[in-house]
Amino acid sequence: MDAATEVIPKVKRKAKQKWMTEEILNSMEERRCAKGNKEKYEQIHKKMQEKCNMSKENWINEKCKEIEQQRKHAPQTMYRNIEEITGKRTFLSTGCIKAMNGDIIIDKEKFLERWAEYIRELFKDDRKDHNIMKNNFAGPPIVKEEVETAMKKMKHGKATGPDNISVEIIEALEDFGIGKVTHLLNEIYDTGQIPTDLSKSIFIALPKKP
Repeated sequence: MDAATEVIPKVKRKAKQKWMTEEILNSMEERRCAKGNKEKYEQIHKKMQEKCNMSKENWINEKCKEIEQQRKHAPQTMYRNIEEITGKRTFLSTGCIKAMNGDIIIDKEKFLERWAEYIRELFKDDRKDHNIMKNNFAGPPIVKEEVETAMKKMKHGKATGPDNISVEIIEALEDFGIGKVTHLLNEIYDTGQIPTDLSKSIFIALPKKP
């Protein structure tokens, strides 16, 4: 056995991931040899996981820096780098997301939180409240003809809002539908109160083809 150990060369463990360093591979071998000692095995495993997380994060950060530089001048290389990070073919909109402090976000939950944070910042309104005018400056009511003319100018086949009511549905109701919309618009105009559904916006990230 000793002779075999001396003569037969050891097979060097290969990295399965590009972010795996020589130090990580050595830790994996050390952990394998410690299988008979549970306490020692767990200690090595914990340290190895920390090294893996740090190495992977550093590797992704470097790749993301490369992607940012290649975005305008080397798009094909950029897509290859994105595919290398994600493990699948991705489009331009699937890139690296940064937190406000500049760190690259990997965790899915933090990714979604950052999107929500971005939207809040984008539509934040710091303007002071306007003084409410006590005098009545109401103009003439909105009439059906105005609504009908406006609807004819609207494009068909567009995505609906939270109420799932499209322009085509209102047009199909003909005079009844136009009348309902006219009544609603006049209520908004007179009261200044906008229905909650009309105040909602839905954002969907659509991937762009390269």
